Amino acid sequence: MPGGPGNRRIAGSWPGESCRWALATDLFAARIEAYELKPKHVGLMVVLDAGRASSQLEVAGVMGVAPSLVVALADHLEKLGAIRRVRDSIDRRRQLLTLTEHGRELLTACGKLAQSADTEFAADLTAAESAVLSGLLERLGARQGLPTAATDH
Repeated sequence: MPGGPGNRRIAGSWPGESCRWALATDLFAARIEAYELKPKHVGLMVVLDAGRASSQLEVAGVMGVAPSLVVALADHLEKLGAIRRVRDSIDRRRQLLTLTEHGRELLTACGKLAQSADTEFAADLTAAESAVLSGLLERLGARQGLPTAATDH
């Protein structure tokens, strides 16, 4: 119910958050554009690399997107040679996605670009503020099932 206790927001809190997330996303998107990638392409590769899912439907669930979007993302990544699609030998209706060596190289490059975007985005923070922000983001990411510094491989 709009305006109810569970739906109240602090004036100005969400639009500012949205703008900050959009700015961070735009910084990263601009850096990976040279690889013909968008942030969701990288997200799909991260899910595969982390072993969180292998079928297109599972990837859609993990990413919280429509299966049709995963198909479109996978089509593009397959054209780039970043992933390989294989029919599941047990259930021929399922398409399994695997990251190729080129996909791992792209993911490594994107990780470095993400770090440079993070550094630029947080340039005005003190070392202590940066550590707090990193810790909070790590916790939020772990809660969403994303790989953390402790689980990165």
